Amino acid sequence: MRAAVAAVALLPLAACGSTGGASPAASTAPQVTGTFKAAGASSQQKAMGAWIEGFTAANPGVSVTYDPAGSGKGREEFLAGTTAYGASDVPLTDDEMKASGQACDGGNAIDLPVYISPIVVVFDVPGVAALNLSSATIARLFTGKIHTWDDAEVAADNPGVQLPDLPVTPVHRSDSSGTTDNFTDWLHATAPDAWEFDASSDWPLADGLSGEGTGGVVDVVKATAGAVAYVDASQAGGMGTAAINVGGTWVKSSAAGAAGAAGLSPRDESRYQDDMSYRLDRTTTNTNAYPLVLVSYLLVCSRYTDHEQGQFVKAFVDYIASDAGQAAGTKAAGSAALTPAQQDWLRSAANDIFLVPEAKAKS
Repeated sequence: MRAAVAAVALLPLAACGSTGGASPAASTAPQVTGTFKAAGASSQQKAMGAWIEGFTAANPGVSVTYDPAGSGKGREEFLAGTTAYGASDVPLTDDEMKASGQACDGGNAIDLPVYISPIVVVFDVPGVAALNLSSATIARLFTGKIHTWDDAEVAADNPGVQLPDLPVTPVHRSDSSGTTDNFTDWLHATAPDAWEFDASSDWPLADGLSGEGTGGVVDVVKATAGAVAYVDASQAGGMGTAAINVGGTWVKSSAAGAAGAAGLSPRDESRYQDDMSYRLDRTTTNTNAYPLVLVSYLLVCSRYTDHEQGQFVKAFVDYIASDAGQAAGTKAAGSAALTPAQQDWLRSAANDIFLVPEAKAKS
């Protein structure tokens, strides 16, 4: 598991009341104008497209472009101050958080959970649409310890399934990826004997094929008989999928299961005010949860001297938290809807973003 996050809470934690269960009121954010760009997690690509479409329809003076270049690129560009916001399937590290002051005009970055989705183990095995695969078996498929799909270990969990003598070809992300980080974190937590590597955004093995972004991995799998990969569920359609073992039960990926896993995971109490990053519980035995999950974040600043950009970020976060924003995102991506408490938290965080008075900013 990754190292615990050091205490960096220079500001007091937001009061618990800010995440109360009341449904959020209709958005009252003012219309904004300007041209903005963002980059980050490819997992969020479908939801982000829907959010941008809905937001710009309500704010015709705004233009937003999103580059699904991966979580690593999203964090890098956000911290360099070249994007209005970033998107990442893992929260900022301690070092990244400490370095955020420059990009955030003397304030700090905030991780805001906006997208909760299962990661699905997908495969292309002719004649097979679904399998049961334990985390240890999955680890061995990706490390090359299992060479063919009719291996006894795969067959033992899939009685009655006709498995071919077909070579296994693992496929991984070629870019720095939060999906990879979450996948390797789950493998290390649940199958440490079979997966010796720590969680990492960079794939630790040289063997196998690779693709850039979620879409690139999907393209490789669909073109390669015998391939196995891990992808965000939003782009898993048309491929074989695996159920994983949770508490002795085979659990299929679902938005409800992803939401359940996030709901069982504690918030990281060491973070800044309004930051809502999670310490995901990968080893839960609750069969209502699907712990091979990613919680993907919007990366924003606590303060802005650029009022145009600050007003945009405040309004955009407010829109994502709205019922309309949630409906658009979940319909596009099949992801889990945020709870009313999570929606309230995002709206509170948007409200707390500070715009430096223009006279002071110019002095």
